[in-house]
Amino acid sequence: MRERLTNLLRNCGGAAAELRAGMQAHAHAITCGLLPHATLETDLLLMYSRCSCMNYARRVFDRMPQRNMHSWNILFCGYARRSLFYTALSLFPRFLASGLLPDRFTFPPLLKSCGGVADSTLGMVLHCWVIHLGLEEHVVVQGSVLDMYAKCACLDQALRVFESIPRRDTVIWNTMIAGFARAGCSLEALGLFRRLQWEGGAVDSMSIPSILNACSREGDLMKGKEVHGRVIRCVVFDWDVPVGNSLIDMYAKCGCLDDSNKVFLSMSNRNIVTWSTMISCYGAHGKGEESLRLYKEMISEGVVPNGVTFTSVLSSCSHSGLIEEGRRIFESISRIHDAVPSIEQYACMVDLLGRCGSIKEALQLISSMPMEPSGSVWGALLGACAVHKNVEVGEIAAQRLFKLEKGNPSNYVALCGIYEAVGDSEGVAEVRSRMRELANGEDARV
Repeated sequence: MRERLTNLLRNCGGAAAELRAGMQAHAHAITCGLLPHATLETDLLLMYSRCSCMNYARRVFDRMPQRNMHSWNILFCGYARRSLFYTALSLFPRFLASGLLPDRFTFPPLLKSCGGVADSTLGMVLHCWVIHLGLEEHVVVQGSVLDMYAKCACLDQALRVFESIPRRDTVIWNTMIAGFARAGCSLEALGLFRRLQWEGGAVDSMSIPSILNACSREGDLMKGKEVHGRVIRCVVFDWDVPVGNSLIDMYAKCGCLDDSNKVFLSMSNRNIVTWSTMISCYGAHGKGEESLRLYKEMISEGVVPNGVTFTSVLSSCSHSGLIEEGRRIFESISRIHDAVPSIEQYACMVDLLGRCGSIKEALQLISSMPMEPSGSVWGALLGACAVHKNVEVGEIAAQRLFKLEKGNPSNYVALCGIYEAVGDSEGVAEVRSRMRELANGEDARV
């Protein structure tokens, strides 16, 4: 009986039907008195982890009378895979207290968790453990240490680990290049990419987006075109959607919107990121009508927009003054797509209404928000009040911002500008007095 249940559990993946079968097997094991049993409990733990049911996995784990290394590693991996990084890391002291020592399967999920929460201090402790236990020669562990330092923006340490690896595979190169690109060190990322080519390393579809991101940041169109040429020469990249998305973004950020559009039209496979990127590119170049046309085309093709898509098209409408179109799209988020607009989408809509002079309507929209308005929302309203010289609403927005962003002088400058525009010398004097208090390190009166 136990063997049959064990085989069933080990064949359960992440599908809903398999989860139901696994849960039925769990219930059967309890009913038949087959628990506790170390092997069966470990298989239950693995099944729930694979199915992303970490609450159930934790219940099984906590009820296990004896936990071996395998059960701990399953739990660490499950939490890390679900991006529950703090939970994974919080278990590590308890793991050590159990008397077990980490092995080469323990470190990758824990190091991934450190990178996920940018905890370089604990990451360094784990790195010391890796060295102490003689596990630094394992390729997966080496890559995990490197990835942790790169994601924590500890690039000096990451580079030292990188240089210490005698045989660097494509994953190692990609991790280091992506680390530099993510941290804004675009020149270093480009330099490392050239070194990869010089040393005869393989360039794959994971390398290309990172290096194109670096080209975008530096505005290095020539290098971007060089990378594009490599993509064209490698047939394997033709169908790769992330590479195409990165090319669209790179050309747009380097000022070549026509080239972005050519890449977009040449892609036989497009995902929601492809559409959202192109919509955003049109908006960034002030082509709101084109952005809106592409959004409608996307809807007509049955592609379901996500939060990034809505934010991109609303931002495009805002910058192009397309108030009615923006209203319709904003209303469709909840009415048609059954979603709640995000803070970013509310900020875009407030900005759109404000740019068009509908200040009172923008304030009413903020009042109707189901969540607490953020600084970006009030900042959009204050900016609109500065353009349209609306003192009454501008004071409301500024007072909110003074509380949310106490140390931000730009909010005081904006309010001061509104008072100056309408000739309110007393208001100007009061705000400047507050700004002096802020500069002297005092709490400005609000």
